[in-house]
Amino acid sequence: MTDSGLAPLPASDRPDIAARLRDALLAASFTADGLLDLLGAPAYAALARSETVPALRATRGDTPLETLVRLFLLQQPVPYARVREILPAGEALEAGWLIRLGGDEVAATVDVRPYGGPDGEDWFIVSDLGCAVGGAGGVGQRDEGVVLGVGGASTTLAGITVRTPVASALDLGTGSGIQALHAAQHATRVTATDLNPRALHTTALTLSLSGAPAADLREGSLFAPVRDDERFDLIVSNPPFVISPGARLTYRDGGMGGDDLCRSLVQQAGERLTEGGFAQFLANWQHVAGEDWQDRLRSWVPRGCDAWIVQREVQDITQYAELWLRDAGDHRADPVEYQARYDAWLDEFEARKVRAVGFGWITLRGTGAAEPSVTVEEWPHPVEQPLGETIRAHFERLDYLRAHDDAALLDSHFRLAAEVVQEQVGLPGAEDPEHVVLRQHRGMRRATKVDTVGAGFAGVCDGTLSAGRILDAIAQLVGEDPVVLRDRTPAQIRLLVEQGFLEPVR
Repeated sequence: MTDSGLAPLPASDRPDIAARLRDALLAASFTADGLLDLLGAPAYAALARSETVPALRATRGDTPLETLVRLFLLQQPVPYARVREILPAGEALEAGWLIRLGGDEVAATVDVRPYGGPDGEDWFIVSDLGCAVGGAGGVGQRDEGVVLGVGGASTTLAGITVRTPVASALDLGTGSGIQALHAAQHATRVTATDLNPRALHTTALTLSLSGAPAADLREGSLFAPVRDDERFDLIVSNPPFVISPGARLTYRDGGMGGDDLCRSLVQQAGERLTEGGFAQFLANWQHVAGEDWQDRLRSWVPRGCDAWIVQREVQDITQYAELWLRDAGDHRADPVEYQARYDAWLDEFEARKVRAVGFGWITLRGTGAAEPSVTVEEWPHPVEQPLGETIRAHFERLDYLRAHDDAALLDSHFRLAAEVVQEQVGLPGAEDPEHVVLRQHRGMRRATKVDTVGAGFAGVCDGTLSAGRILDAIAQLVGEDPVVLRDRTPAQIRLLVEQGFLEPVR
């Protein structure tokens, strides 16, 4: 063990051993699909909740895969003789992936979790023992420098990230390297930073064991390790965004007051982006008494950037404090100590007049537009991941709308987006519906009310007729002045285009 109480990590400068270890893991079907087949859906899902008993019951046999699951995911000692039949065990011991225990058994020094890439890649995420699956589960009771594996926040950020090929990408606060691993598939150069040197070491292991190119690893907080003249086409960060009284846990607590860390991250990202480049973050923000939370977030957006900010969830301050006290395992500690920590959270919030905390996604895009677009909205409803292409298309539509005034819009051609359906609501037998709703079944899965003209317009948009000609035909059908209809409809068309119900035909 190290002075910090955490086990020494495997050597990160032996890619040859990592490559042979990877080959052995794949040969034993130690993959995401292999785990699901072995454990079954209930036990596999239980692992994501940090419950290991079902997986232990499912790995009582002696197959190579069962042995590897016990060794690398369940932290069980296994006979060295058996491991030697499956892995290059001698080299794994030499490089520090395994350690000898008493007798003839060995144990893993790190968690290794199979992780399926977006195009079927078989990857492996390395993390500290007990941190490969589920939440932290009380790891904060052991050490503040612990490196976590895959969690819901990690996969959410990976899913919303725009995946166009780029020259340079920056993973800020890399942790176990999940975002750097994704970025390596479409970025020529990946830079990964973290305040925790143990996290940088772990990222190197994740990339090496996954067969991905090495990243440029730099130690430091936020953008401190980045040179003043460096610009990136993609910046991603799942930062330590938890709003807490103090910087107790490195992996989650930012150490700045309130939501200042997230604000600083967003504001500093603008000058690091290339024009057309994306910066994408997960974040928490305060809902302060007497202040509009949307205005608060608009004030974060740096100059020269379009922004799309989506609030996915809001918790009152008691729910929020309880969530993160449980994350650290404090609810299992001494009741007096738990109450004291709970009080400290509430004191911090009350001092700042915070009534609730929001969670969501922030996407910036570098733009040369004279008037950048900033959209801040609440969308707590289910979406279809991955959303990267949906987010890219959102900003592309903004460019289109900026470049087309109302006259140009009416001369344009549009097509109804795929899998949009129309719903009509009204009393049975009524001649006209009370309202008409267009609903998406892909991407953000939005729903929007439209009037009968809007519904009729969207229904015939197949790219063949211009918007103006469609409106003229509708005006004739409903007996309305076509000039008046052309004058009042562009705003509704713009909304349908902005929200992705209509797609411009180039």
